[in-house]
Parts: sequence; C-alpha cells; structure tokens
Amino acid sequence: VLIIAGAPGMAGAGAPAARGSLRGGSGLVTVGTPDSVSGIIASLVVEAMVRPHASDGDGRLALAAKVGLLALAESADVIAVGPGIGTSEETQQLVREIVVESPVPVVLDADGLNAFAGNPEALREIGPPCILTPHPGELARLLSMSTAEVQADRLAAVRLLAARSGSIVVLKGYRSLVCEPGGGVAINPTGNPGMATGGSGDVLTGLLAALIGQGLEPFCAARLGAFLHGEAGDIAAERVGEISLIASDIIEALPDAFSSLELGPRGGAA
Repeated sequence: VLIIAGAPGMAGAGAPAARGSLRGGSGLVTVGTPDSVSGIIASLVVEAMVRPHASDGDGRLALAAKVGLLALAESADVIAVGPGIGTSEETQQLVREIVVESPVPVVLDADGLNAFAGNPEALREIGPPCILTPHPGELARLLSMSTAEVQADRLAAVRLLAARSGSIVVLKGYRSLVCEPGGGVAINPTGNPGMATGGSGDVLTGLLAALIGQGLEPFCAARLGAFLHGEAGDIAAERVGEISLIASDIIEALPDAFSSLELGPRGGAA
C-alpha cells in the first residue's frame, strides 16, 4: 500500500492511515510525504516505510514530487491519497495528476477529494477503480451543493456522486452508505457517535487500501471496510466509552473486529 499524506500542521494524518492499513492486513505500507514532515511520520509509525518528496515553500507536496510518487505507485497494489496533504493549488494539481495517472486502484479521502470539488466527472478519466470516502461536507463540495442538502437526502446524494464520478462512494456518518456507480447501495449497521473524532476517517482510508491490496474487489472492500471500521469503533467504545474514544482506539480494536467475522459479533457463533 502507498499512502500519500501529510503537510505541516497535519503530519499526523498519515500515521493513522498507515497504522490502519497495517492493522488491516497490509504486508508493506509506504508513506509518500513532504520532506518537511517525513521525520514526524517516521517516528509515529515505525512499521511503515517513509519516503520524503519535494515540498513547496509552505512545506506541502510540490508538483515536482509527481515523478517519484508515481514511481512508488508502480510497485504498489493500491494507493490512498489525501489525509492531511493540504489545499494549496500546487498540491491539489499534484493530486489530480497522480490520481488520473495512477496505474493501480485509488482510495481518495480528505484533501484529496477537495482537489476534485465541483468536478467529480474528472474522476471518470481514471482507469483502475476509485473509492471516494467523503463526509457530508466533502460530498457537498464535490457536487457544488450545501451540506444541508446532502444530509436532507443522503441516499440521493451518494447515488448522484457515484454516477457522476464513476466511482464507489462511502458516505461517512450515521449509518454510512456505500454506493457503486450503478446505484446499488449498502447501509452499514456498525459504528457510534464516538467515532466522530480526528483521525477516524484516516483509519478507514488505510483500512480500505489494505483490503484492496489483498485482492478484494473494490465494492466488496468498501462494504467490508466500512463494517470493520464501525465494528472496531463499537468494540473501542465498550472499552473506553464514546466520549473518550480516539482514532488510536479504533486501530487497536481492529484485530478483534476481524476476529468477530470468524466468531460472530462479540464472540458468538458464526
């Protein structure tokens, strides 16, 4: 798995994505990040490989990083793009070019999604499958509508984005929706309000990439990933409570979430 993430002030975003991917079963995770923050990410996730790339004057990924990042993508099974990379014009242009030229499936999240705000049709240029993981505000920006409009009819909104982008869409929130371009929708039953905490979405991004990297078809990976992420959140909430729950708790509960698929929920018979 290749994760493209991080910028000054948001260096930590790459860490939960990498850790979520490792706990999700990835054999090898590489984080492509600006040279300005590579040391921070390397210290936070010792099991991942960290590859520094050219940064602009503000320390964000520069367009000059494109060649090196695409070279890393050539040896990956999947790439995840977006956690904490920032929204400078140069970085957003880099994201657009990398996503469109990627030789492997892409999981697009956070600031990676914002690079396609108002123009989700550009994602149709992607050859390999793409999974988008917006929260309601990000989906609203992609479709040039208000967050209130998205929340008023989440089902219609997720279907519209999937159709316009030609991508699989995971609309996060209460009862997350997973939609394929043809309009088929799965409703995820797991998760709790305590998961609305910084870094939780980054964990999901890494987990989805891990599942695709292990050979799951993207729509299956999206449904399974959403379920496991929510299940891990529910297990973590039982341990620490919803109020105190943080992203690291979700990561540490992922092994038990995977076990629940074999044993049945909460250890019951499958």
